[in-house]
Formats: sequence, C-alpha cells, structure tokens
Amino acid sequence: MAFFTHHISRGLSSSAVRNAVIKHVTIIGGGQMGAGIAQVAASTGHSVTLVDTSEDILNKAVKGIEGSLKRVVKKKFADKPEAGVEFIQKVLQNVSTSTDATSAVQSTDLVLEAIVENLKIKQDLFGGLDKVAPAHTIFASNTSSLPITDIASSTNRLDRFGGLHFFNPVPMMKLVEVIGTSTTSQETFDSLLNFSKALGKTPVSCKDTPGFIVNRLLVPYMMEAIRLHERDLSRCPTSITNIFRFIDFCSNPWLCLSPSGHGSKEDIDIAMKLGAGYPMGPFELLDYVGLDTAKFIMDGWSAMDPGNPLFGQSEMLNKLVAEGKYGKKTGEGFYKYK
Repeated sequence: MAFFTHHISRGLSSSAVRNAVIKHVTIIGGGQMGAGIAQVAASTGHSVTLVDTSEDILNKAVKGIEGSLKRVVKKKFADKPEAGVEFIQKVLQNVSTSTDATSAVQSTDLVLEAIVENLKIKQDLFGGLDKVAPAHTIFASNTSSLPITDIASSTNRLDRFGGLHFFNPVPMMKLVEVIGTSTTSQETFDSLLNFSKALGKTPVSCKDTPGFIVNRLLVPYMMEAIRLHERDLSRCPTSITNIFRFIDFCSNPWLCLSPSGHGSKEDIDIAMKLGAGYPMGPFELLDYVGLDTAKFIMDGWSAMDPGNPLFGQSEMLNKLVAEGKYGKKTGEGFYKYK
C-alpha cells in the first residue's frame, strides 16, 4: 500500500527513516492495552518505556505484566521452571517506567499512544511531544475509532505518523491493523509493518476510514443485533379492528407482536455462535467490550457521517449507558454478572 508524502515546514527527508528498525518504544498509557503492548514488545527484545501519570498506575501495570508472563511460562516452560524464571526476568529488564513523557521520548524510535479515546487529549499529547521527540521518531496511535489524520494534525511530522491498532488481550491476539493516512510516508508505513511482524503479530494494511477494517465490520454488526432485538414494529395494532388487518399483513403475527422484538438476546447470541461459528454472541461481546465504548464509537461515526444508516442510534443502548450499565466492568449490561 502506497501513501504519498506531503512536504511539511519542519520536514525531515523521508530517506532519513528509510528501512529504520524500531528498537526503543515509548508507550503512553499504562492501562490494559498499553501494558499488553509493552509486554509483547519487551518479550521480543525491544527496549520499552511505559509512561503514565502516576507511579501507582505504573506499578499496577508492571505487576500485571509479570502476572501475565507467569501464565505464559506455565505453558511455555512447563518442564523447565528455571528457564521460565530467567525468561520473566529478562523481559522485565526490558521495561522501564516514567511519569515524565517529555523526557521519555527524547531517545526513542517509536511513540505509541494507548490512552483515553478523546481526540483533544490525544492531540494535546502528541502536539507537546512533537516539540521534544527526535526528528526520526515515528508517532502512532492505538485508537480504535478516531481518525488518525485528525490526531496527527497537531504535529509537524505528518509523514512520520500512523496507526497501530492492537486487539485485547494483546499477548494473545495476533492481529495488528496498521493504518496509513494520505500523508504517511511509505518508509514510515513499512517501519510500522515490520515492527508489527517483529512482535510476532500479523499486520493488515488499512486506510484511515472509520473503524479501519475490524471495527468497521464488527460494530455495525453488534448494533444491528441490538436493533433486531429492540425492533417492535411501530405498525403493531393497538385496537381489535386493526389486529385483523395486521394478521393479513404479517405471516406470523404472534412473532411480530413478541415483546422481545425480532429475537431475544439469548437466541441471537446462540444463533451467531452455533450458526456462524463465532466464539461470542453480539450481546455477550458488547458486554465484554463495554456498552459505553460501543456508544462512544457510534456517536463519533454518526457525527462524521450522519446520513449513514449503519451509524444510527439505538434507544436501548443509550438507555443502558445512561443507567450506568456498561457490561461486565459494571456488573450489568445486556446481561447481569456476579
């Protein structure tokens, strides 16, 4: 996939980053995604600096990485416990932490952001780091829904800016979406592809369109499952006279009048698991992802393309989010969790 480089005022020639090998990675954000990326990068021999706003967050992240590595060791070094301990120590030695993003990026090859899905916060972050990071440093965002072009607009390194969208849990999920904008240089894009491969991942090339590939297909699929469940046919009869007219219209009026719309959430989940071979049904997946996250993504896409029926609102989803029922993380979403 080729992307054209636009000349910029503070431009470094693209040849300066040609065939650049990413060795030192600075990851901004010590949450689940950031820590997962840090673990994979450190496990593959990269030097990693994990950055967040407090030592407590960073200590929790490192502890989580260590716990995840112990689970890996149980399987990978079942017959060689000493080698497993050595492996964990070696990986952890590749990870350092910092609460000072400005100093952390001054000698890095790649700055990868995995923070809150808020455009202004991401722009402010990269805008500030752009002033202090080396000229050769590539910037990338792990956003799942925001346009990379909009995030990059706060910097003067448009040719050295792209997207690296990992999937949760990062140590287990093999896919990475590599996103190039109209201004991402081919050299930068190739470096991001090669970095993904060096992590042991399988990269796919994406353009900077809403949701890239996976979420562009997955989120509308989940939303259509909600609509299927909540659809109650506004033409349903409200009087005895209209019931007989409705029976003539609908081949199965009792199904059409069902309080569970055109399918219960349980039946829809079972159907997609057994009929399509999916590991989780759409409602189970929504609860896992977070209903607030799904709504945030749809709200953003709807604002960008209000006429697209795929991005239409769901009253049921809006209601659950307004009630604070986000799914597994709050104990209740479409299903209840203990």
